[in-house]
Amino acid sequence: MPSSYVDGFVLPAPANGKDAFTDFAGTYDAIFMEYGAARIIEAWGDDVPHGKQTDFFRAVQAKDDENVAFSWIEWPDKAARDAGNKNVMADPRMDPASQGDTPMPFDGQRMIYGGFIPVVELRA
Repeated sequence: MPSSYVDGFVLPAPANGKDAFTDFAGTYDAIFMEYGAARIIEAWGDDVPHGKQTDFFRAVQAKDDENVAFSWIEWPDKAARDAGNKNVMADPRMDPASQGDTPMPFDGQRMIYGGFIPVVELRA
């Protein structure tokens, strides 16, 4: 059984904001890596269907002019994730007032996220 830990995120972002999202991620993902993240994936919606009952767009209440992004952070284990997140949140670079030219390019209040224990892992 895998011993890693994964934080997952789905969020709405302006459909024309891919570059801003990428710039933001590049800046702030580096901080997570400093504090122990093993891998970070930031994915921009490309083939995301609208469902009849639920879908990624509904999950984050995306508006007509928004796309969804799907991201995850892989950690060596839950202890590393807990310590890393504590340090990230205490880091002054994470303060919204310090974001300057790289403000959060999405509505964080509509982001969904959670921590997950992997139960199956396959690799090529």
